[in-house]
Amino acid sequence: DPSPPPPAAAPAPAMQRLSSTLNRIAQAAVVFGVGASALQSSLFVVPGGNRAVVFNRFSGVEESIRGEGMHFRIPWVQRPVLFDIRTRPRAINSVTGTRDLQMVNLTLRVLSRPDVENLSKIYQNLGQDFDERVLPSIGNEVLKAIVAQYNAEQLLTQRELVSRQIRETLMERARTFNIILEDVSMTHLTFGREFASAIESKQVAQQDAERSKYIVMVAEQEKNAAVIRAEGESEAAGLISNALAESGDGLIRLRKIEAAKDIAATLAASKNVTYLPKGGNVLLNAGTAM
Repeated sequence: DPSPPPPAAAPAPAMQRLSSTLNRIAQAAVVFGVGASALQSSLFVVPGGNRAVVFNRFSGVEESIRGEGMHFRIPWVQRPVLFDIRTRPRAINSVTGTRDLQMVNLTLRVLSRPDVENLSKIYQNLGQDFDERVLPSIGNEVLKAIVAQYNAEQLLTQRELVSRQIRETLMERARTFNIILEDVSMTHLTFGREFASAIESKQVAQQDAERSKYIVMVAEQEKNAAVIRAEGESEAAGLISNALAESGDGLIRLRKIEAAKDIAATLAASKNVTYLPKGGNVLLNAGTAM
């Protein structure tokens, strides 16, 4: 029997070229992946409203501050730390005593931001939560020191002065920690129940005093009016006496006639008045006439 023909061999040069091409593609992909990974780890982006402090594993915190945008770094050696430099509000509450030992509850509204030029010092000394570490403590310290210089009543009557002193002192104190305070305002001020009751009692007493003063003033005016009236009557009586001394009782007779005329005119106008004859009995006279 004839033997089967041997299998056809693949062309060796074509297979070698294909294998070489695939190897080069795989190597290029690996190199590209490694390069992309290295490039990605060598870049970092600082968002808007932020700054970056770079920590170097060999030299520590670097002095230069990175602004907004894309920046290069050495992978593993350098690590960026982001800081939000926008102004942020914060409320500081404190319960403290006045010079006259009255307890007062104060609330401050503070607008703060870090000093950009000293972000590296802030990171070295305080960390990223610098405002949490500093503002509540120095706020309570300043409030207790300033409020203790005033009486409770002065806190109400001189509130603008107290608020300005707190603002200036707190701003100066925060600058030592490289924190900038844009604004400090006293938004809430309340006292204890005892002081509120004392204020209410004082207001009632002042109102009573004002009422008593008004009553005294009215009585004084009435007394002055009575004196003036008496003086007028005395002067009028003197004038009448002088007139009587000069012209006799003619003035009195004239006044009697004028009074009689007024009475007669009033009686004549009334329908319920009946005139009776003088000295006679009307019924007796009527019987005699019959």
